[in-house]
Amino acid sequence: MVQHSRPLPQSSGPAGGVSGQSARSGQGNGSKAAAITPPSKQRGLSPHPARGRRSYAAIDLGTNNCRLLIAKPSSDGFIVVDAFSRIVRLGEGLAATGRISDSAIERAISALAVCADKLRRRHVTLARSVATEACRRASNGADFIQRVYRETGIALDIISAQEEARLAVMGCHVLLEPGDGPALIFDIGGGSTELVLVDANCSGVPHIVDWVSAPWGVVSLTESEMFDHADPAERLNAYARMRARVADAFAPLARRL
Repeated sequence: MVQHSRPLPQSSGPAGGVSGQSARSGQGNGSKAAAITPPSKQRGLSPHPARGRRSYAAIDLGTNNCRLLIAKPSSDGFIVVDAFSRIVRLGEGLAATGRISDSAIERAISALAVCADKLRRRHVTLARSVATEACRRASNGADFIQRVYRETGIALDIISAQEEARLAVMGCHVLLEPGDGPALIFDIGGGSTELVLVDANCSGVPHIVDWVSAPWGVVSLTESEMFDHADPAERLNAYARMRARVADAFAPLARRL
């Protein structure tokens, strides 16, 4: 029988992260840390845009990528009017040092400066800007968020693992095909991977039945194993250890399934 999780929050407040390698799940043991309170207004956003020019934006600063979408409302939803994506490798070296490196900070701020320029040029009136696992885990994550605001005017919100799982469901539930029983959604990022079990037979956004967030993504898992890439035996052994690490992280949810 599936163990039901606590209801997920509709939105998390700005929060710093804590270090650690344990998976987080619907048992309510998500990361918690001191709150950051960036200013609510983002520099460069017009408070009273002309009618018909309203635009909305979403920024996702992940462990590997920085992504932006800008859209305008239409009769049946939204029309994307601008987009941006850049690999910034924010989590590079984080597993070894516990900190976001200076070079990664510079890459991220450079990408976010491009985003800020697009927000101004597209007359964005409302933006949601989130940061995920790298900022949750980094000891200097809060300082990084404040520097981003000072230099770009973008107020990033470090969302919890719970909120990341909820947003993953909201972002892709319309792609679920009809079928019997629950559905399982995978959100594989640079620093973490979320598995979310949903009841897809209800109307609207599916109800989240259970979930788990593991601190392994394409960056963090790669950096967890140092080996001689020229040695086939070492490469295979490292891959086996990576598989075991991921299997262990997902084992609690697998047992509940």
